[in-house]
Amino acid sequence: MADAQLGFRVMGTTAHVIVVADTPDAAADGIAYARARLEQLERRWSRFRPDSEISRCNAATGAPVVVHADTLRLVEHAVDGWHRTDGRFDPTVLDAVVALGYDRDFDAIDRTAPHPVTVTIPAPGCAGIVTDHVVGAVRLPPGVRVDPGGIGKGLAADLVADALMRAGARGVLVNVGGDLRVEGDAPDADGWCIAIDHPHTGATLTETRLDGGAVASTWSTQRTWGGPGGTRHHLVDPATGACATSGLAGVTVLAGRAWWAEVLAKAAFVAGPVAGPALLAHHGVTGWCTDDTGAVHPVGAVAAFASSAA
Repeated sequence: MADAQLGFRVMGTTAHVIVVADTPDAAADGIAYARARLEQLERRWSRFRPDSEISRCNAATGAPVVVHADTLRLVEHAVDGWHRTDGRFDPTVLDAVVALGYDRDFDAIDRTAPHPVTVTIPAPGCAGIVTDHVVGAVRLPPGVRVDPGGIGKGLAADLVADALMRAGARGVLVNVGGDLRVEGDAPDADGWCIAIDHPHTGATLTETRLDGGAVASTWSTQRTWGGPGGTRHHLVDPATGACATSGLAGVTVLAGRAWWAEVLAKAAFVAGPVAGPALLAHHGVTGWCTDDTGAVHPVGAVAAFASSAA
């Protein structure tokens, strides 16, 4: 067997892809496919591109927009996540996020300058969003705009990993900004060993060994910028439209799919140090919730995933 790997910028973050295949050429072809596919998904989903399908849906003021099957899937999974977390995960926070100052690609934001906020905007919710598979269209109600940032990277990792395995890869790791999916054989006998970091210190909290599945982390320290009242972050409480101050600093979730791990990590963060772990337990996943004091609250079968190297 042979393996190849590559790190590159996409979706406003850093991606890292590893492909294990029968030959070096097959591994290299898998890497090339992964990069091209992630860039394609960024073109379809980015809220910062006026020509993306998501931007066209957001600008349609209630009219249906014909989109690719990728975008139908994105919107359907986002609405599903909203339902299954009782609205704690909500993709309709776009207007709230923009009002807080996250109105352009994060790399372009002046993170030291204050961004005044005149009003916070609660998320309207997903109840009126319609996906139509007959014509391949998405309809957002007037006044509803979606931000795919809370689910898109995880779903992209899933789509790429699944496609590579169907194409004959022996194993894959697709990591898009910390939302990652692994399947199949790792490059070495130790398997896929994933470090889980502490959101306060960045030090390794634990290492997990996965034969397949996904890891997603959400930290309030990941994307921050200045504001009149202090530092702001990208995690919005849908109920208020303000930056979530739940008592948690970060959440990491292990699940079968990266999009679902990402949804649950964000929902648990918004829910807080009591309801957050309860939400993860309710859905039967493993995770770590770190509160503002630095205390770590493990959830589920953390010992079963512990790496022998940890």
